[in-house]
Amino acid sequence: MPNTVRFEDRVRRIDSSQNARVKELRRAFAEATPNQQGEVAIEGMHLVEEAIRSGLRLGTVFFSESARERAHKLLPQLSAHTEVLLLPDNVFASAVPSETPQGVAALVRVKSFTLENILAAQPTLLVITAGLQDPGNLGTIARSGEAFSATGLLLGERTVSPWNWKAVRASAGSLFRVPTAKVELAQALPEIKALGVHVLATSSHKGTVISDVDLRGPVALVVGSEGAGVPKDVLAQADEVVVIPQSSKVESLNAGIAASIVLYEAARQRKQ
Repeated sequence: MPNTVRFEDRVRRIDSSQNARVKELRRAFAEATPNQQGEVAIEGMHLVEEAIRSGLRLGTVFFSESARERAHKLLPQLSAHTEVLLLPDNVFASAVPSETPQGVAALVRVKSFTLENILAAQPTLLVITAGLQDPGNLGTIARSGEAFSATGLLLGERTVSPWNWKAVRASAGSLFRVPTAKVELAQALPEIKALGVHVLATSSHKGTVISDVDLRGPVALVVGSEGAGVPKDVLAQADEVVVIPQSSKVESLNAGIAASIVLYEAARQRKQ
């Protein structure tokens, strides 16, 4: 039910940057990991609305004094159980990482998944990251994954946290909805292959052209780091190495773009 309580009755003003929830917001942004309640920090009107649309529980929503208009717009969408705090602009800015804050942030309880949860979804179309460090690339992969019906995102060792604020922003909310889990690749890959999932590794140099690969069955795509690519030990466990044809003038594609192209090709083949 929409919240019809008056703004003055619903919102609590906090003037101190040492308030417990303000400190928790600051910590959650800095550490990019869920707290004991399973909450992560997000910033921006669009992301807060995406969290609501995704059915997530918002523990606390923070508004800056200068964002009162946004607060009036967002309040009717919030559950009666959500705590709403109004902060002076300088206190709000001290708790969020962006240089030009929009004046809206939240602590949101995200869903947790295991490898078993994710492998249960059919038909399998997974993206596996191996040492992916750029949060923007991870967010792009999640967004493309949702767009092209990926069933899960598995994060191997040395991959940036999915709750890094830049990753969440780049995903445009898709990380709230695409099932995601951290895994140890040495253990996860054999388990995935035992279920008949065809494991593909991307390469910028040599391999099978992606349009020549049958992507209609259960598939897992391994994407490596931006510089080094897929680690050799992970590459050795792949069933096939794939490449995306490109101009020789370009050394390699951005990891997020490469994954998006393969996901598109998988979606195209599966629709035929």
